[in-house]
Amino acid sequence: MEFIDPVQRKGFTQILKRNLIPITVACTIFGCSQQPQEQQPQEQQHTGTQNEQQHTEKSNNEVRRPVEVSGSEITSLETSLKESGLVNLSVLDTTILVDLKYSTENNFVGVDVYGTLENCYLQPMVANMLVAAQKELHRRKPGFRLLLYDCARPLSVQQILWDTLQKPENVKHLYVADPKEGSIHNYGSAVDLTVADPYGTPLDMGTGYDHFSELAYPSKEEELLESGALTREQIENRHLLRVVMVHAGFTTIDTEWWHFNAYSRDRAKELFKIIE
Repeated sequence: MEFIDPVQRKGFTQILKRNLIPITVACTIFGCSQQPQEQQPQEQQHTGTQNEQQHTEKSNNEVRRPVEVSGSEITSLETSLKESGLVNLSVLDTTILVDLKYSTENNFVGVDVYGTLENCYLQPMVANMLVAAQKELHRRKPGFRLLLYDCARPLSVQQILWDTLQKPENVKHLYVADPKEGSIHNYGSAVDLTVADPYGTPLDMGTGYDHFSELAYPSKEEELLESGALTREQIENRHLLRVVMVHAGFTTIDTEWWHFNAYSRDRAKELFKIIE
């Protein structure tokens, strides 16, 4: 498959959104006066092979139906993030790559829930921590860059992710924070990301983003290595990401190799207002 540079892909996606097709987002974000067109839910099955697990972004989750909204409604999301005191990461460091998965349909919801949002917004201190992480990555691996998949996330989007995740209620919180409690993303203090090589290609981490199985668990890596489910290279790539993020002050979680917190949920609640 021919590789497309993430920057070129984002530019192409933006042209499509602005000129060719209506922007679609979930009704529960903005509300709708029209009913969405009927679309048969799709379910994608894993065959269990390593190759397919790595290249499948949509796991065994039902695809929700999108709804059309005006460009002015979508643009208000970025305005709201700015008014919340968040900063655009690209203003601080242009070498960090951004490919917001929830601004595409390439996510476990199967719906673009961010619309035209292309930039990563975070609390100023968190953004500066990411800049420090990028500097450490460059020191260790010159030319390599951080690649952001998600940054600040409104609470309304958190509700969509919670409602859509096809997991038993008693384990949902292992994958998506309960909107009743709020995610650290909802305070602009958490990020989802990976590492890209000098050509912009994401390193092989053993699974794609938002892969909901133990294969994505950092806490299970040694066990997965012994069983052959993960390779030594994949674990070393994850280790590189963790080392540079922890060096900058972030903390990890046990169930997602891509997720890092700048603060605990309680501390984020003390410092910042939730992003509605």
